[in-house]
Amino acid sequence: MSKILLIEDDDEMSTIVAKWLTLEHHVVDIAKDGLYGLDMVLGGSFDVIVCDINLPGLDGFEIVKRFRDQGGKTPVIMLTGQGQIQDKEAGFTAGADDYLTKPFSVKELCLRIRALLRRPESFRGNVKVGDLELDLNARKITLLGQPLALLPTDYALLEFLMHHPGEAFTVDALISRVWSTDKCPSVDAVRSSVKRIRKVIDQPDRDSLIETVNKVGYRLCKS
Repeated sequence: MSKILLIEDDDEMSTIVAKWLTLEHHVVDIAKDGLYGLDMVLGGSFDVIVCDINLPGLDGFEIVKRFRDQGGKTPVIMLTGQGQIQDKEAGFTAGADDYLTKPFSVKELCLRIRALLRRPESFRGNVKVGDLELDLNARKITLLGQPLALLPTDYALLEFLMHHPGEAFTVDALISRVWSTDKCPSVDAVRSSVKRIRKVIDQPDRDSLIETVNKVGYRLCKS
C-alpha cells in the first residue's frame, strides 16, 4: 500500500482517479487548488504525487519547482490537458518524472504509478551511465564532469534514455514518452534529436553512446 497525493481541481476527474487508485490499494489524499497542494507537498509524506498543471492559486509547474528546490525527491507525474512539447519541457525542467496528457486512460496512470513505485529510493539523485552523470535535483547532465549544453527536447530524451540504460526503444515509444502525445513529431525529428545529442556526448574514435538498433530504434549503451 502506498500513499498518493492527487492535486486536481476537476471534481469528476479527481473522483474517478481516486477511486481507481483506491482499488489499487493506495491511500489517496486530494488537493483541489495549487496553494493547498503546495502545502501538502511540502508538509506531507507521499510515495507518488500526481499533479495537474492548470490549477487555481498556483500552477503545477510552480508547485513541482518549489518542491524540488526544497529538496523534495518524491516522484511526480504531471497531469494536464496541455499537449504542446513546450509544456512537457517545462514540466521536466521543473522536476517532473513523467507526463500524462488528458484525455488519458486511468489504467495507464495506474501502470505509470506502479513503475515509479518500483524505483529505488535513491533514484532521484544522481544517475550515472558510463561517463555521463545526470543530476536530477540540479536538472543537468555532465560528461566527464563537464556540463552539457542541450536543447530542452534533447535533454528530455537523453534523461529518459539514462533512466533506462541498455534498453532499446522504438521511435514511437520515444515519441510517446518525450514528445507531445497529440501532435507527434516525425521520425526525422527524433533522428535529428539523436544526432544532436551524439554530437555533444560522443568522443572521437569511439562508438556512439546511443546505439541504433536495427529494425527497433535506439538505446543508450551502459558503458
